Amino acid sequence: MKNKLLLYCLVGFLTFSLKAQHHEQQYFPPTDPLVLQKLATWQDYKFGLLMHWGAYSQWGVVESWSICPEDEDWCTRRGPYAANYFEYVKAYEKLQSTFNPTQFDPTRWAKAAKNAGMKYMVFTTKHHDGFCMFDSKLTNYTVANPSCPNSQSTHPDLTKRIFDAFRAEGLWIGAYFSKPDWHHPDYWDPKFPPYDRNPNYDLQKKPEKWESFVNFTHNQINELMANYGKIDILWLDGGWVQPYTATSPKWGYKPVDQNIYMDELAAQARMLQPGLIVVDRAVEGPNQNYLTPEQSIPEKPLPYPWETCMTMANSWSYVPNDQYKSTATLLKNLCLIVSRGGNFLLNIAPDPLGRFDSIAYTRLEEIGTWMKVNGEAIYNSKPNAPYEVKDAKNGTWVFTQVEKTVYAIWIPGESATQTAQLNISSFGKKKVQALNPNNQTKLKNGVLNLELEANPLQTPQVFKLY
Repeated sequence: MKNKLLLYCLVGFLTFSLKAQHHEQQYFPPTDPLVLQKLATWQDYKFGLLMHWGAYSQWGVVESWSICPEDEDWCTRRGPYAANYFEYVKAYEKLQSTFNPTQFDPTRWAKAAKNAGMKYMVFTTKHHDGFCMFDSKLTNYTVANPSCPNSQSTHPDLTKRIFDAFRAEGLWIGAYFSKPDWHHPDYWDPKFPPYDRNPNYDLQKKPEKWESFVNFTHNQINELMANYGKIDILWLDGGWVQPYTATSPKWGYKPVDQNIYMDELAAQARMLQPGLIVVDRAVEGPNQNYLTPEQSIPEKPLPYPWETCMTMANSWSYVPNDQYKSTATLLKNLCLIVSRGGNFLLNIAPDPLGRFDSIAYTRLEEIGTWMKVNGEAIYNSKPNAPYEVKDAKNGTWVFTQVEKTVYAIWIPGESATQTAQLNISSFGKKKVQALNPNNQTKLKNGVLNLELEANPLQTPQVFKLY
């Protein structure tokens, strides 16, 4: 831990580039010792769960974006109201009046996540549509308001129940929160039609409206930080809400300056949650404590904390009959990400009744079985050169290191045979141990020859090098 803290301090004055969110970004390491310590622990955790859930799940549509009037594929509207944008938005907002997840069981979610080897979670307390999955006292647009049938349940504050359930299983708690709020009249003024994802009024003409929205946002985050137990990560989305300059990324059709005073927001949050990791996604500066490539894996290690957020199925939010990635693919992604020094935040979308798909539970169980055998190569690890080696048998080796131990991870290709080779002498190692005892290893002149157990799931196989 001390070595990691020293490393962060040494690079504190440096910046690094990442091509993310459509433009080059720089990373600014935090200086708060509590944040540095927490960030170092988070990097050792490697594997977490993200959940996108809201009233929109009743329609099986993309989260929030269908009410955004941009001509983008992810904003497409479907169903009986699709022909008229304003009728669609009106019907969308009425989803509050029918949201009633009567089979919601966060304890089952949490136990499945823990069994899969996940160490932290991030839950969407509020997405861009402004619908609060927590009992905010600052708006009526919540799961706990009498307008929502869920308010009649024994414990209507869904966020509190989720956080409590995961905390009880020992996972760190992350609060996803959208900075833009398309329901709030000081973000999208109801007197004017919205034209894109940005505010639909002139902030220079009406600075008091924007100031009101900033106060609202700060106060909602303070609610989460003050009333929901220990929070470890504040995961902020909506990167277009930032001060606008000539070099800023172009979000929407008419980007505007949206200074939400992040320095003050982060400081207030840390007064309530000391050491809080703040992730102001895609906003270059000191409040982006780690970077978050989305649905992609960097090709090589990155010299700063980062996390790939990726869906288990195809959609971030619930879609009926969505197609789930195979266990082999999920574990391959985990190994690739970890071998490049990142964390893997895997998204599962609950359905309208509050259930994970049975396929999701199966995937978590299979991942957990693999992690119980091979997790020592994942947790607390760092990348090890040469990072990736292609094998002639149509597979890939990747490598991690924990203290002085090197782990070689064989990722089978689509037509891989049950044999593989690796020259371990190049690592300065002379001995090898298969973590799966059914895999046979033979060494000759420093070359490892493997005879692998039949592997119907085509999952990665791990070998400890001495």
